[in-house]
Amino acid sequence: MTFSDVINVIRSVTELGLISSLTVLALYLSYSMLNVCDLSTDGCFTLGAAVGAIVALSGHPYLSIAAAMAAGVASGFITAFLQTRMGINSLLAGIIVNTGLYSVNIAVMGGASLLNMNKTVTVFTKVKALFDHTFLEGWHKVAVALIAVAAVIVFLSIFLKTRLGLAIRATGDNSDMVRYSSINPVFTTTVGLCVANAFTALSGCLLAQYQKLSDINMGQGMVTVALASLLIGGTLFRRCSVKVRAIGAVIGAIIFRAVYALALNLQMPAYMLKLVSAVIVAAAISVPYLRKHIPQTMKKYFPGKENGDVRA
Repeated sequence: MTFSDVINVIRSVTELGLISSLTVLALYLSYSMLNVCDLSTDGCFTLGAAVGAIVALSGHPYLSIAAAMAAGVASGFITAFLQTRMGINSLLAGIIVNTGLYSVNIAVMGGASLLNMNKTVTVFTKVKALFDHTFLEGWHKVAVALIAVAAVIVFLSIFLKTRLGLAIRATGDNSDMVRYSSINPVFTTTVGLCVANAFTALSGCLLAQYQKLSDINMGQGMVTVALASLLIGGTLFRRCSVKVRAIGAVIGAIIFRAVYALALNLQMPAYMLKLVSAVIVAAAISVPYLRKHIPQTMKKYFPGKENGDVRA
């Protein structure tokens, strides 16, 4: 592999890592802050891709971003409505919405399972002209994704420190306490899921324009990828501020994509990548447990080696 090949791999990993990190940040809000495991992520991701592709194909690449995020808000509202107003378990609510979104996404794409955007002007091609004939030529996709990620991190850093943001965090910690404090947990849960799903749809929209196609199955497994990335970031940055943990989630997404790229370079079959995802998730979840219990096990079986004692 030549040096230029290495640079291309790094660039590709960074691009995909940044785009998928928007979904990770969505899960950071819904799962880490609101304590809701939203399983509608896969369908919402595809919804953002489908809506974004349709609007971009009509000649409005920038408007496609707003349209995709609005569609994500609608998806999050329905998930929250089923959970808070219909008394459906949060996991089941996500599964129901995810199942329904498959049909909705097909309908949005005009009954097709794939939309080709090869000749379509996207936000990436719009920005490309600014980087042509400069030393940053070829890095326009990284720039677009980085701007989107930076905007979301800044938004989360400010939003989660507001009164509403603090109420959302309190709802995730203890919904009963929030209810007794005259804060409506139905409202905070709804707002949190709407915002989170808007980020997920934005991620799908950018990926569709990045790949120049929207596929009905492109969101499959995104909740697993996002969860793995979130756990990797959480392992690296524990007990930190909201901004630092959000940055950690982004780094986790890039690391996850790097592992994917490594697996592909090792000529691992494509069908094995799902197993790689599962192993990464299991490993990331196990790290806190192992960090706590391995020292105890070492003390149990090697009692003479604590406090630096290295006697045989």
